[in-house]
Amino acid sequence: MRFVWAVVAFIIAAVMIGAGIAQRTVFQGPAETSQTIQTDQSTAYTMIDGAVLGSLPGAQTLRVEGASNVFVSYGRTEDMRAWLSDAEYTSVTMGDQNTVETSVIEPTVESTPADSTTATDATGGTDATGTADTTTGTQTAGARSPVGSDLWLDEFEQTGTLTQTLQLPADMSVLVASDGQAPAPSTITVTWPVDNSTPWAGPLIVGGGVVLLIGLVLYVLGIRHVRRSRRPRRKGLPLPVTEPISIADGEDKGMISESTRRRGTGRTRGALGSGRRALIALPALGVSAALFAGCSADAWPQIAASDSPSPSATVIVPEGQFPPAVTEAQAQRIVSKISQTVAQADAAMDATAAETRLTGPALAERKTNYTLRAAIPDRPALPAIPAEPVQITLPQTTNAWPRTVMTVVESADASAPTTTIMMMTQDNPWSEYRASYVGNLEASTNLPELAAPYVGATQVPPDSSFLVMPPNELATAYADLINNGQNSASWSKFDTANDLLLPAIEENKKKRTDELNQTGAGTAEISFTASAGPTDPIALATLDTGAIVAVNVYESDTAKPTNADAVIKLDNNPAVKALTGVDQSATGFTTTYSDQIFFYVPSQGSDDPIRLLGYRSSLLEAKVSP
Repeated sequence: MRFVWAVVAFIIAAVMIGAGIAQRTVFQGPAETSQTIQTDQSTAYTMIDGAVLGSLPGAQTLRVEGASNVFVSYGRTEDMRAWLSDAEYTSVTMGDQNTVETSVIEPTVESTPADSTTATDATGGTDATGTADTTTGTQTAGARSPVGSDLWLDEFEQTGTLTQTLQLPADMSVLVASDGQAPAPSTITVTWPVDNSTPWAGPLIVGGGVVLLIGLVLYVLGIRHVRRSRRPRRKGLPLPVTEPISIADGEDKGMISESTRRRGTGRTRGALGSGRRALIALPALGVSAALFAGCSADAWPQIAASDSPSPSATVIVPEGQFPPAVTEAQAQRIVSKISQTVAQADAAMDATAAETRLTGPALAERKTNYTLRAAIPDRPALPAIPAEPVQITLPQTTNAWPRTVMTVVESADASAPTTTIMMMTQDNPWSEYRASYVGNLEASTNLPELAAPYVGATQVPPDSSFLVMPPNELATAYADLINNGQNSASWSKFDTANDLLLPAIEENKKKRTDELNQTGAGTAEISFTASAGPTDPIALATLDTGAIVAVNVYESDTAKPTNADAVIKLDNNPAVKALTGVDQSATGFTTTYSDQIFFYVPSQGSDDPIRLLGYRSSLLEAKVSP
């Protein structure tokens, strides 16, 4: 019976080990599946919809083959369609039968602005009425390179063949192009991983090895039982008397000699030893195969560990809210580009280069600084815009243009640490983000609670009545505060006790007055006035329904003679001399400073005052008084 069970065990072991090995070899499916997309090369751009990339689970490996340069980028589908709205492009989408379909999409707009920059004058980027004078041109879509657009979350370039692994959600798409002029590469392959793991292969092989070992034990026990049953048994009766037997007669009668018995016994033992070694080698081979097959993790069931969830803050995105304009990584890349471009423009004193990444008050102060540095060798440059790290990103939630993003960046320079706050705007899908307001935060500044970057904030309208003061009235109210101090009607609405700008302005007034009195006491006088700047305010909502508002305020001082025979000389004021081009005037001079100011404005009904967060003040212009 032991032999029967041993044979059964051997059969079961063979089946289990064979099934396990078969799962890892002949029955194992492919590790990936691919979809080839072939276009007719009739357009300069190819957009692969997110539904195609997400048609199968797992990461997507994109392979694009081209004759020369290959460009690939990815971003939100709606942003990509807006960028391509003026161009003819090939759209790759999923059809009704879950098949990949390609079609050529015609332009929905006639042309795009070739240069969305604003024609700015020395007073801060607008005309005399305070309305921005925008110069727009046109360009053909085929002449527009996709490289470096601020809309892309990431981009890649390669010559010949480009392979990139992505894992994009359904609302993102991929753009494939060459250089925006040549036809887009026509051979595109998307590959997805396939789960071909065999979680029962390891248990089957190892289990088969165990059953094989059990069968071997049963077989050895069976042999042992048979050998014991064939041994002679002892009897208790006395042996009968025997007579001598002749050896010769014994041989004649076929008797077995001692030597023959020994030789035969030796052969039997040898055969038995060989059998034992063979039987021992058989399970060893099975166990080795089991170990070899079981070394791979996908040959075993994966039991996921369940950790106890830790409590975390819950962020609820309002239903129907648009997505944020940029991601954190996107904002970091945009800030780095702005920092690099402005640094190069500062080094070359190139206002045209600065205009590609600056606008409004931020651009106006740079232009004035370039003029002064060209005329005054020792005139210092304005503080650089730090590239990283971006500590705070607050993007506007919108799917239209223009778009706004607020960032707070800490300088990596340990010798001169600064914290810069910026408002950046993008006028249309084809233009880049440009910084319109740039200021410095004080070390003691506490920002209000802001939404997470992946949630974003709504932009507050200039005439909003949901704040204690509408954004479009804030600059005028603060200018009145500068002019009239405690006599201003807005004094109680602002946190003047912690305002660092007001004392700085008063100190500058005193310094300018003292300088004039040193040489022109009794023959000249100086007056000061502040007014709202021409640039529109920018306001982004905070979590407590308040807003961070950036405004522009002008401070002007006019020095003029009080005696008909007197003149105002600029011996000690090379900056005004460089901006006006004269060294004296009988009518006097008017000097204007531009203040870029960031406020926190509480919501309507709050008892909290309007609080200054940061600012930047710089010389803007000087002219001869009429």
